[in-house]
Formats: sequence, C-alpha cells, structure tokens
Amino acid sequence: MRAILTGGAVLAAMAILGCAEQGPEVASVARSAQVRPVRLFNGADLTGWEAWFAEPGGSMEEAFRVSDGAIICAGRPIGFLRTKGEYADYVLSFEWRWAPGGQGGNSGVMIHCSTPRMEGPWPRSLEVQLKAGDAGDFFEMASTYRLVGDGSRKQGRRGINLLDDVEKPIGQWNRMEITCRGAEVIVRVNGRTVNHAVDCSETRGYIAFQNEGTEIHFRDITLTPLTGTRP
Repeated sequence: MRAILTGGAVLAAMAILGCAEQGPEVASVARSAQVRPVRLFNGADLTGWEAWFAEPGGSMEEAFRVSDGAIICAGRPIGFLRTKGEYADYVLSFEWRWAPGGQGGNSGVMIHCSTPRMEGPWPRSLEVQLKAGDAGDFFEMASTYRLVGDGSRKQGRRGINLLDDVEKPIGQWNRMEITCRGAEVIVRVNGRTVNHAVDCSETRGYIAFQNEGTEIHFRDITLTPLTGTRP
C-alpha cells in the first residue's frame, strides 16, 4: 500500500530525514519553517510517472515523451499519465498548451484518482477540464461535488467555469492552479479564479493528465502541500 501524503505528515518526515529535496512521492520540503513546491516533473524524463491506456498494448514511448523541458502527450493511444504517489491537501500548478500550429482539442487533469477504468478508460476522480474553450470546467468521473455560487452552472456531471476569456491562443502557454483542501477544490487559470467546488466525494489520490486525441504539452508541474488542514 502506498502512503497518502498530507502536508503535516510530510513535514514531520522531512524533518527526521533532513532531506533537501525528494522525488514525486514526497509532497513537501521544509526549510526555515516554510513549505516549498516540489517538482512532480523533473523536466528531463518521466521518472515518477506511469502510463495507463484504454486498450491493451499501449506504449508509453508512443504516447508520452519529453522535449525541451515539457511532456508531449501525442493524443494517442488514448489513456493517461499518472503520478506514482498519492496526494491530499495541496496546491497543484502547471503550464499547458496545445501544439503550436495545431488545433485545440480535449484533455484534462484528473485529481484524487483511485479505482482505474471507472469511466471508460478513466479512473474514479474529479476532472478539471483543459478542453479548448472550457478550461476549468469540472467533470465527475464516478465522483460527486457541489458548485459554489450559481447552481445553474451545474449541468449534469459538468460544472461550467465562470469565465470564457481566460485562455490564451492555441500554441501559447497557459497556467492552471488547483487548490485542494479537504473536500474543497478551487481552480485558477492564468491568474483568475474560474471554478470552485465543495463537498467533493474524492479528496485524495493520484494526479493524472489525459491523452485524449489531440497533442498537448505540459511543463512546470509542481505541488505545494497545505499544512494544518487535516490530521
């Protein structure tokens, strides 16, 4: 069984170990009583990540590669790239873009992932959409949540984001920040709050990026634990 890491537990472990920096299964580094972000992606290779595919025989090398400090998701075979570690109570930040010269498509980041293949090829999770034009939407993957504010934005399993003008043109880098504290999730895109959910049924698990038909790039994937949240 893999350990599930919360901010306080990791800080205690780091103090004992005296480590300056750890791999993707460690959620924080303590220095001068401050919490520093941990790089989930080292910019050079896919150490700390594993691939899952919709159909047997999928190749990680075919679907995912690293170039110029970014993870290139080719779009096919359909599946996802998942952390080997599980996490709870954190701020996840990363940059993404659609392939320059291409067209936007569909993808997403799935948080609090657990049981695989609960929704077709996808695991039980809460998806934060990266679909072009809809970045920041929520989508239930065998999970539940409640939107804060205008309940009319909840359409079936989809929670429509608040803003339509935050994404940059195709080929340019965007930045997303996802704050997960207990059963609450807040999403910011390019510095603006676009969605807010509470009462999420899933509150901890793996983090995964979808490979869903269109080439998409990811970089600067970091995680900062939130301390003092849950025992």
